[in-house]
Amino acid sequence: MSIIRTDKWLLDSYDDPIKMCEKLIPYFAGATGYEIYQYLTLHGMYRPSKRGLDQVKSLQEREVWKLVEKERRKLQKDWEGPNVPVFIFPSESNNRKLFRSFNRKSGLAFHDKVFLFVSPDNSGTEIKALLTHEYNHVCRLKHYDKKEQDYVLLDTVILEGLAEHAVYEKYGEDYVAHWASNYSEDKLENMWKNDVYPNRNLAKAERKHKEILFGLTKYPDMLGYSVGYYLIGNYSKSSNLMCRDLLAIESNILAQIEK
Repeated sequence: MSIIRTDKWLLDSYDDPIKMCEKLIPYFAGATGYEIYQYLTLHGMYRPSKRGLDQVKSLQEREVWKLVEKERRKLQKDWEGPNVPVFIFPSESNNRKLFRSFNRKSGLAFHDKVFLFVSPDNSGTEIKALLTHEYNHVCRLKHYDKKEQDYVLLDTVILEGLAEHAVYEKYGEDYVAHWASNYSEDKLENMWKNDVYPNRNLAKAERKHKEILFGLTKYPDMLGYSVGYYLIGNYSKSSNLMCRDLLAIESNILAQIEK
């Protein structure tokens, strides 16, 4: 598997995304095209708009599919990762949070596939940085000896921090997500000690897991993500190890939790 030529799907069925998502049924066991589309829109996939096909053609003219495939091959080699399919679709242009916090792009990773939702306004480096983050998830899920369904809050926080640290290593601070620099080190240390650490064993199914990770309800915005990036930065500095060296290390070690 490699980059799936979703540009051809889009040119054929842009205005009928549910029908288009039926092509994804083999990758989502037991789901319908409607269910798949509803799920993907929660994570940033487009909803049809008048100028949507122009966006698709713009991405195609810029050879975004070729760009992503070239970068995926590099990452796979560097991180000894699996060869998983990557699906590229336009992002939702009317999503305010996507526009404000993520510069019109988002992604979604599973152990066996990656989705990228991008805009013609995103630069090539921004798109490669997005792939780096999402494909790092795939590699972490492969190399870390723990089943994803058993992940607790600490595992998820480390997963996100490690992925964005990979972006920092490859592209520098200019391409790191805004949430990585939202808080001072003192604030990050307090959030780690007071919010994440006491709840580090929360299962993924528990509502509070999501609230802390994304900074919902009473928690600061993107709390878990920010703390994860902070923890991985600290471990990388103290160990002098690169991202590829951290993929298999246990979460509690990366968080430098004393046993």
